[in-house]
Amino acid sequence: MKKEILATSVALGLTALALHAATEKPLKTVNFVDIKKYLGTWFEIAAFPQPFEKGCSCTSATYGLNADGSVIVKNRCIKDNKLKVTEGKAWVTDKGTNSKLAVQFFWPFKGKYWIIDLAKDYSYAVVGHPNRRYLWILSRRPTLDDQTYNQLVVRAANKGFDVRKLEKTEQIGDFSLI
Repeated sequence: MKKEILATSVALGLTALALHAATEKPLKTVNFVDIKKYLGTWFEIAAFPQPFEKGCSCTSATYGLNADGSVIVKNRCIKDNKLKVTEGKAWVTDKGTNSKLAVQFFWPFKGKYWIIDLAKDYSYAVVGHPNRRYLWILSRRPTLDDQTYNQLVVRAANKGFDVRKLEKTEQIGDFSLI
């Protein structure tokens, strides 16, 4: 029994050390994002809980292009049995990669929207913030297979995110067109 407790304590300590070491490194984004391919609807598969999403299910985000090159952001969710829609604007802050964006829903507040993982076919994406307090796993479909999901969680953990905070998002339908 003492050996098991000791082994568990050592494993937890090493995990905490690895997490701390990873969070000390600058957050690496993907090498390049084709913004036109990124446009469209993304479904939230899992995320770190945030006050602005509390009580939401069926969460999705739809991105479109403005004439000035900025991105229209339309977030939707079901909250208290009602459709909740929030509109904002995003713009690329790193023109070399297009993987770092700023997003704004309420002036003057802006947030960092960094794409840290992206499928070659743009079927899934992982978005985080460099402070590692925000994380979203997104998919083009309301569901994501377990193997892919688990791989994305491991990769996010390797980038310093405390993936124990991740909560899966209930997706019972496609409300993106409403």
